[in-house]
Amino acid sequence: MKELPILSAMTSGLEEADALDPVVDRVYDITSAVPRGVREVLHGEPAGHTLHPAIILLPVGAWIGSAILDFVPGSKAASQVLVGAGVLTIAPAVVTGLADWSLLPERRQRRVGIVHAASNTVATTLYALSFVQRSRGKHGSGRLLGLAGLAVVGFSGYLGGHLAYRQGASVETEADTLVESTAAVLPS
Repeated sequence: MKELPILSAMTSGLEEADALDPVVDRVYDITSAVPRGVREVLHGEPAGHTLHPAIILLPVGAWIGSAILDFVPGSKAASQVLVGAGVLTIAPAVVTGLADWSLLPERRQRRVGIVHAASNTVATTLYALSFVQRSRGKHGSGRLLGLAGLAVVGFSGYLGGHLAYRQGASVETEADTLVESTAAVLPS
């Protein structure tokens, strides 16, 4: 599948951005302190595939629903509930995402992943601020903050897709599984 040149330049630039390495190394040191078995469970080993893509549907779905309701008259309260639900359900997505990231073998994947995580942090902050503004009765600025958060979530989702589909992060094929299971039963 072809990628727009501007997007290709951006993702290639992130993959090669060694300026990100101090942050990548620091976060890697922190996540590596979590026992590998715990990271593997959070990664989705028992389920047979990563959990993060499914869990991220909770906050992102709530935020998309909120954006839709922001354009429906009389839906201010419902929209605010969805903004809050998204902020409250982000923690499992963060934990599973960090577990996935901590198991990435390539530095270029970790670089893209750290920008993906930072983008999600910005989006969550915008949504938290949106919730506060809505709570204060400032629904106009709350809506704008929510829409800005959704734009950042879209960008972050693009990077997550790049990690999975372009870089093959956390991708395991049936052939990989077959090789592993065959190696487990063959004598050394």
